[in-house]
Amino acid sequence: MFFKNLTLFRFPNSLRDALDDLDVALDEHRLKPVGALEMSSRGFVSPFGRDDAAMSHQINEGVWLMLGGEDKILPSAVVNDLVAKKATEIEESEGKRLGGRARKRLKDELLHELMPKAFAKPMRTAAHLDLKAGIAAIDTSSRKSAEELLSELRKALGSFPAVPVNPEIAPRSILTAWLTGEPLPAGLSLGDECELKDPVDRGAVVKCQRQELTADEVAKHLEAGKQCSRLALVLDDHLSFVLGDDLVVRKLKFLDGAVESLESNELDSVRAELDARYALMVGELRRLFAVIESAFKLSAYE
Repeated sequence: MFFKNLTLFRFPNSLRDALDDLDVALDEHRLKPVGALEMSSRGFVSPFGRDDAAMSHQINEGVWLMLGGEDKILPSAVVNDLVAKKATEIEESEGKRLGGRARKRLKDELLHELMPKAFAKPMRTAAHLDLKAGIAAIDTSSRKSAEELLSELRKALGSFPAVPVNPEIAPRSILTAWLTGEPLPAGLSLGDECELKDPVDRGAVVKCQRQELTADEVAKHLEAGKQCSRLALVLDDHLSFVLGDDLVVRKLKFLDGAVESLESNELDSVRAELDARYALMVGELRRLFAVIESAFKLSAYE
């Protein structure tokens, strides 16, 4: 259940009290199967699986919850092909060409027929709320998906005033400085991946993977004026990740230094293992949040 991406938001510490009845609120907004004439459905599910009653899990001032969804699969190419075939049949029988409005009505009618028969694709998006740090981390690199989860959480709670993290220093300048040799925050070290961009509009982009980032070829791109937009980093041999200038954490991995404690403990159930993994994640992400907050001088929630 370890998260693989983190899109970060800040929320006020005063929200702690609003989460006292979180499970009740989430249960009232539980995911319902997508209707016959609906294209999608959204609602919350248990992070422990479909058959578990718990709608969230809290430990060490961390809250783990899960948004679920179902989306009908109706490829536009298939729909357009059916519309074209049906339109041709009508035109041949009536002897006249269908206008734009008639084609639109035809498409709506076909969608109405197809929707009940379409397969529904399930989706899950997890969220971690750090009540101590006032940070919401959504397990996605898509801002749209992250905002969707927060929007559904606001509907469930009535209010959840979270905003994207706001750095006081341009992240690209800090990432570039680290890559050019300026000291990294304590515990951080360079990984083996970066993305360099020419600052001009539609300028050159260079992506390096499995690359020694202190090598001359990387330095030459920096000397030519390119700036670092994504940088692979390692935190205390516990976490590896790629940090973007949008402050989205991608390719997050929990390394042996972090998970070895799990391997040394004998856990008697799947629920106990998930509980232990989440407790570990709460602590590791809290340390990561602290590093990002300090390095980029994240503004407090206002």
